[in-house]
Amino acid sequence: MKTTYLCNKSPVQEFFVKQTLTLHRWPLAALLLLANGVLLANLVAGDPKSWSAITWLDIAGEGGAAFLSLLWIGLILNSRPSGRVTRLLVAGLTAIFLAYWQDVLDEVIALPVTVAWDHWLESGAMPLGMILLTLGIYHWHREQQAISAQLRKRERIFREHRRFDALTSLNGAPYLREQLTMELRHREQPVALIMLDLHCFDHSRRLLGSADSDRLLQELAELLLLNLRHSDLLCRYAGDRFAVVLPRTSHALARALADELQKAATSFAFKTRRGETHYVHVMHGLAVSFEDSADTRIARANRNLLQARPDQPRVA
Repeated sequence: MKTTYLCNKSPVQEFFVKQTLTLHRWPLAALLLLANGVLLANLVAGDPKSWSAITWLDIAGEGGAAFLSLLWIGLILNSRPSGRVTRLLVAGLTAIFLAYWQDVLDEVIALPVTVAWDHWLESGAMPLGMILLTLGIYHWHREQQAISAQLRKRERIFREHRRFDALTSLNGAPYLREQLTMELRHREQPVALIMLDLHCFDHSRRLLGSADSDRLLQELAELLLLNLRHSDLLCRYAGDRFAVVLPRTSHALARALADELQKAATSFAFKTRRGETHYVHVMHGLAVSFEDSADTRIARANRNLLQARPDQPRVA
């Protein structure tokens, strides 16, 4: 008995196809309607040309350009989420596709001389599409610059990948001491250290469970990174405590940055797997000086962190 094996798409391929159709069903539907509308308008207004009157080289060139426009639209929709950049890129390529599509139809359908809308479609859709595409590329460029800035912000973290914290992908206390020691060698500039601690995190862990509390720490680490400068270094010091090294930072600026981090973390509305919202309160301890060791600086920041109550001033 012969067994026949069917070659099916992998689950990953099926997932991405379904995801693309779900996220971008309206742009795809609009593109299909426009292409069919142009085709029907040509069929209604004109008559098919004879085979001898068709210039196949023009069809190959214009049809190939139309096909590539469709291919680019598919690649963009398959690789990008919904948003302004995606809409501009797709709208520009759609207009370019419609211009080439009308060029192709002109090669196989003869329209009366009185019909002028085909010339408007060919000549108007192309520059409009180029303008929209240019705007999309411009905003895509700005988007990539923001992403590159965020990646550069993490550059110091990736230098010692062997010391990654498995949960947050941050470096730990040993790397913190090394980097702090290196920064303190530049005695002409102050170096600030901020210790950040989640208030009553043990209670949050009991309330959320192990999986959600771990995810809370991961997302909080990403949030803190987004609010740091390029030169700053974020480490997971221990448990629910994070440390931030601020090179060449005065006491006033370090205090302002610490307050910003605290406000950002306090405003973070963490969503549990059950869809509930959980807020955390973050305290900070600050230590700024020119000359001391890394261990002394860490001990001072930890001491100020323990004193981080509204009725007790913190001395840095």
